[in-house]
Amino acid sequence: MSKQQRKPANQQSGASANQPTNITPGFFANTLLQSALIFAIAFLFYANTLGHGFVLDDAIVITDNMYTQQGVKGIGGIMSKDTFFGFFKVEGKETLVSGGRYRPMTLVLFAIIYQISTGPFIFHLFTVLLFALTCVVLYRTLLLLLQPANQSAAPGSWAAGAPMVAWFSSVLFAVHPIHTEVVANIKGCDEILTLLGCLGALFFTLKAWDAKQMKWAVLAGLSFFVASLSKENAAAYVVLIPLALLIFRSNSQKGESSVWRASLPIFAAFAVFFLLRGTILQWRFGGEPMELMNNPFLKLEGNQWVKFAPAERLATIFYTLWKYVQLLFVPHPLTHDYYPRQIDIKSFGDPQVLLSVVMYLSMAYIAIRGIGKKDPLAFGILLYLLPLGIVSNLVFPIGTNMGERFAFMPSVGFCFFIGLLLYQAWQRTPTPTLVAFGVVAALFGLKTILRNPAWESNEKLFMTDAAVSTNSAKLQNACGGVLFDRATKEKNPEKQRTLCLQALPHLNQAVKIYPNYKDAYISRGGAHFVLREFPEAIADYRRAVQLAPDEAKLKTYLALALRDGGRYYGEEKSDIANAFKCFEESWQLNPKDPETARLMGVANGIQGDHAKAIEWFTRAVEAAPKDAGYIWDLGLAYAASGNMAKWDELRQKALSIDPTIAERRGKGGR
Repeated sequence: MSKQQRKPANQQSGASANQPTNITPGFFANTLLQSALIFAIAFLFYANTLGHGFVLDDAIVITDNMYTQQGVKGIGGIMSKDTFFGFFKVEGKETLVSGGRYRPMTLVLFAIIYQISTGPFIFHLFTVLLFALTCVVLYRTLLLLLQPANQSAAPGSWAAGAPMVAWFSSVLFAVHPIHTEVVANIKGCDEILTLLGCLGALFFTLKAWDAKQMKWAVLAGLSFFVASLSKENAAAYVVLIPLALLIFRSNSQKGESSVWRASLPIFAAFAVFFLLRGTILQWRFGGEPMELMNNPFLKLEGNQWVKFAPAERLATIFYTLWKYVQLLFVPHPLTHDYYPRQIDIKSFGDPQVLLSVVMYLSMAYIAIRGIGKKDPLAFGILLYLLPLGIVSNLVFPIGTNMGERFAFMPSVGFCFFIGLLLYQAWQRTPTPTLVAFGVVAALFGLKTILRNPAWESNEKLFMTDAAVSTNSAKLQNACGGVLFDRATKEKNPEKQRTLCLQALPHLNQAVKIYPNYKDAYISRGGAHFVLREFPEAIADYRRAVQLAPDEAKLKTYLALALRDGGRYYGEEKSDIANAFKCFEESWQLNPKDPETARLMGVANGIQGDHAKAIEWFTRAVEAAPKDAGYIWDLGLAYAASGNMAKWDELRQKALSIDPTIAERRGKGGR
């Protein structure tokens, strides 16, 4: 055991008022008590999420996933398809996210829960309990990591401080607000179960090393296989677990060869997962779509989307890496959305980018140098760097710049590193250290409790985070879409108008950020339509059709806007020429709409072209043969042309269908 492993930096033996203390208080030494307290802390700080609904990506994995909604019968489909297939339900669409996703474990659990209850309460309860269990496993794993089983801890060694280090680290992890996205959102179970499986694999590997019993090795492999099936991020622990053995267990008698042998269950579990994933996803691993909402490293040059220059891409990534550190130390403000352009294009002239580069290079240097010295602080850095590297966009594209959920696994390293430093500080100044930690933990816990309610519903989440993610096209569109959806359900015209007026600034911002944002054009066109701003509605729907010419519903939206726009030009602007243009284009897009045909008949009748009026009214009747109003209007057109016999015939037919048609049409009026 090296000097760095035996004693924390600058630690001395003995204890006095001016010397470090080596005695761990009995409160921290009671592992059973601490396990219960950590579980309770983790549960209580997220108890206010239990009444929440399904939010955000819960639709992908639960409410709109055909396999999950089949309950246990859907497990076969879950295991044999891309994770997103059950949501898209069409071959090929699930690959919109780069490389595909194979994360069946949480969906299997969701299907089982759905078999029991379809309401959100049991899902949220499961998520919070899973998180609380993970915090306890983190505590027990760090305890075992620093304090090998059946070995005495020499005074002044890291092993002697293991109870306090594990406690500091686990409590900090349990209350950290950056975890709210994972725990308050049911879909975050994939992150939680991945970390739980990885920590379990590390714990069992350490047990196998210390006890020399095969059962622990088998459990390590099984635990890691579960982690891998939950999310691909588990791959970081393929490296971290051998490093843990190398730093905390190996010595001259049991060297590197023993480390690799002890890690074989982990390697085998990951190899099986890798083959399974490759077979099911047909070995799809990379590729970057040329669509901004699935690839943030695109920019508009002229009228074309092109990839960032390599320096721009790297600088932007390092900026996000800086943001992760910032949020771990000061978790405010928080948001679930960092989509383009919440993180803008960066360059190496940005001071924060340069600071990030220096900071991460320094961390990498300290970590690599510390491996040979078997320094626990180095392992804390590696616990942070390796999981973060997988979701940093440095290794492969993840579809967005960053996300607070991506800090969930790396934050273990952050919390462990801080726990080690706090133990060193406690040895010198026990009371101030505990007070400072208590204040920070209380503030973090308060922030967690106050942040959780934002996840109550999609509308609340979008409206809360829109104030933070002002430059996210996705979130601004989501806010506008929510307000517009409310407007379509509103019966009061004035309230409907107010909601549309509130939606427009969000949708304008979304289009400004992303000029090719089809969904934003659709919602904005709808808001303009409700507000009777027909030229704007027509322009937005026309742009949406240009962006997605194969979507039939968009052409229908445009046809309706043109139809009512033509009515607007004719009735309110007396602009018959523009009215005709709108009606004609609307009919070309939707040639079975009887109202468009009727309006063309009215317009031609006003122009005195009775033959054309009869032609168009006939088309209206053909499209809706049982509508008394269209039959009545056709009869009036014949009457205007002098054919009173046909008028009388059609009038009688209309009255037989609707005896009140004469009164409703104003006794002959149109």
